[in-house]
Amino acid sequence: MTGARRTGRAAWPAVPATAADRVWIDRALRLARNAARAGEVPIGAVVVRAGQVLGSGRNRTIAARDPTAHAEIVALRRAGRAAANHRIGGATLYVTLEPCLMCLGAMVHARIDRLVYGAPDPKVRAVRRLRRAGRAGLNHRFAVTAGVRQAECARLLQEFFRGRRPARPAAVSPAGSGRSAPGW
Repeated sequence: MTGARRTGRAAWPAVPATAADRVWIDRALRLARNAARAGEVPIGAVVVRAGQVLGSGRNRTIAARDPTAHAEIVALRRAGRAAANHRIGGATLYVTLEPCLMCLGAMVHARIDRLVYGAPDPKVRAVRRLRRAGRAGLNHRFAVTAGVRQAECARLLQEFFRGRRPARPAAVSPAGSGRSAPGW
């Protein structure tokens, strides 16, 4: 809680997963599969408040020709319309992949209470970055639960990208030595 003492605000609490979290992540996974069928990166998101869906979405960046049409942004926009407010306090956002910095920023502005995600994004690690930035004075924080249905969420992304990448050619040995050349 060092950050809380320095800024005078509560820290970013980590919250364990519940049975309801698994149900909502399952719904986000269905949306992610729909995104994959549409040729979009398979990420799905659901915004829930008091057990009711306020908004849901899947990645639509290609179809919408909109670089901001991430699943989380689509779900937050729909939730804001349903709530008739750009602030959706009391809501939890469920998403299959750890959100990017843009989506996390939108969650801060929407004032959600909690983020629950499936697979981590080990390259970007945006949640960790946001937590660090929060110590510098962000005006809102939310609880985070990570790793709900992690293996299933990660597998969906891996299978999608495996199917989109061209097959690598077999390694060719130099001058017929019979051994594979490293890095070839």
